[in-house]
Amino acid sequence: MGKHEKITLQLYDRDFVVWTKDQAAKLRKRAHNEIDWDNVAEEIESLGRSERREIESRLAVLIAHLLKWEFQPGQRSNSWQSTISEQRTWISKIIKGSPSLRRFPNRVFNEAYADGLETAVRETGLKRELFPSSAQFNARQALDSRFWPGVAAGPLGLLRD
Repeated sequence: MGKHEKITLQLYDRDFVVWTKDQAAKLRKRAHNEIDWDNVAEEIESLGRSERREIESRLAVLIAHLLKWEFQPGQRSNSWQSTISEQRTWISKIIKGSPSLRRFPNRVFNEAYADGLETAVRETGLKRELFPSSAQFNARQALDSRFWPGVAAGPLGLLRD
């Protein structure tokens, strides 16, 4: 390992943000021999993992709120409605920015449902047996702004337009 490689690796471990700026500058200069190739490749891969984790996390939050919406109609609030809409919007934005993730919500839906179910049980205080163990809706429906499960609590089940 050369002196330059050792300094770059130390920078990667010592101050990640400074390392990213340093590597970006070297990439722009096309300074191929100065690039920390292994760590750059690892960080680029982690960006894709991060996008997928964000979709799965937001999908679990969305599912939890859809379950709360359906199984606690008397507790429906503007806050729940806002959270549902916000998660749908952000998932849509992530997919718009990375169209290759279009099918990803379908692939992780069961895991996200399990996580969302745990959250709904914890936050509502309702017994787990009151909720279906498997989803009664799918990823497409969950992400559809027109889908609001359960008995309506006003026009179309919405609190306000």
